[in-house]
Amino acid sequence: MRREERVYYVKDFIQNVPLYSPKKVFEELEKLGYRGQARARRAISLAAYRHVKRLQLLHNKRVPRSELPPRPNTILMGPTGCGKTYLIELLFGEIFKLPFVIIDMTKFTESGYVGDDVVNILVQLVYAANESIDIGECGIVVLDEFDKIAGAYSNARFAGQGTTKDVSGYGVQRELLKILEGTDIQIPLDFGFSSRGPRALISTRDISFFAVGAFSGIRSLFEKGGLGFLQKVEENLDGEAIAYKLTEEEADDVSRFHLFGFLPELIARYNRIVPFAPLDNDTLKEIFFLKVEKYIREFQEEGFRLHLEPRVADFIITEAIRRQTGARGLDVLISKHLEEVAFEIFGKGDEGEVILRVASDKVSHTIKRRA
Repeated sequence: MRREERVYYVKDFIQNVPLYSPKKVFEELEKLGYRGQARARRAISLAAYRHVKRLQLLHNKRVPRSELPPRPNTILMGPTGCGKTYLIELLFGEIFKLPFVIIDMTKFTESGYVGDDVVNILVQLVYAANESIDIGECGIVVLDEFDKIAGAYSNARFAGQGTTKDVSGYGVQRELLKILEGTDIQIPLDFGFSSRGPRALISTRDISFFAVGAFSGIRSLFEKGGLGFLQKVEENLDGEAIAYKLTEEEADDVSRFHLFGFLPELIARYNRIVPFAPLDNDTLKEIFFLKVEKYIREFQEEGFRLHLEPRVADFIITEAIRRQTGARGLDVLISKHLEEVAFEIFGKGDEGEVILRVASDKVSHTIKRRA
């Protein structure tokens, strides 16, 4: 494809991407079943809007890149199961429909070592863009488990001197820094994972990066009377909070991230740090009933009405809070309690009702078949 054709191809693609206002995005997320995280949801809705607006200014209005607003690179920090990655999935998979990838950062190592190479993040983004490098350059990269690439605590922070390298910590961060700073990166032209063969260039200047992590180990570095970053941590005292909470001011204190094992220049590539709160009991209950609706429809398809007595919701939510698994754990627990009865009745062509109740501190079921 000639350069002129590529320009018009990208322009047509961007013109078809809706530019909803941040408030409209916030409301659409609610319609799609996202619950809780009002402050974080507002911040990420605005970041998504800015990403699309920036692309439209660049490709449709031909605004020089030097005059564009900065990319909305964002760190999403919060306990597991609080809706960080789910929010990104809904934003770019359902609302804006832009190519995006969610990358598990635990599998990456520094170049030259066994493990995935950081450059393959961009290869996977191009795959998500139907193997179009030009469309991939408009996409989103989500670096999941970002906190897991924090470097080891040692004095050996150097780029390859002698024979000692940090294989999984600072080395990966240095490799990642090349991508985040906005430049041209060589990737395999056949979109394979081999370092041999022809290669092509992809620009990262317009790709937005979201770094996602629990950062749960950060508490041990900032105890009371210590360095101050988490002195206002709210412990799980009421039985309704999962892990820890951060205020906006605490999350924005980027100067402390080097103590957690991050290169300051890497964190500096992110212009916003958004803390996600643990999901409270009421929010988990809303999410619980949204998830149960899917199981109700499944049982209806099999000829059975599924009914859960009120105590079942409280029992399962209490268990999810105890395990500190958040909304993600609700599906596991609901499925576990329905597995036995589903195995017994599915696929037989019977009809009736299934009732779940709590008795003797456990969930039990009753099957009422129609004659």
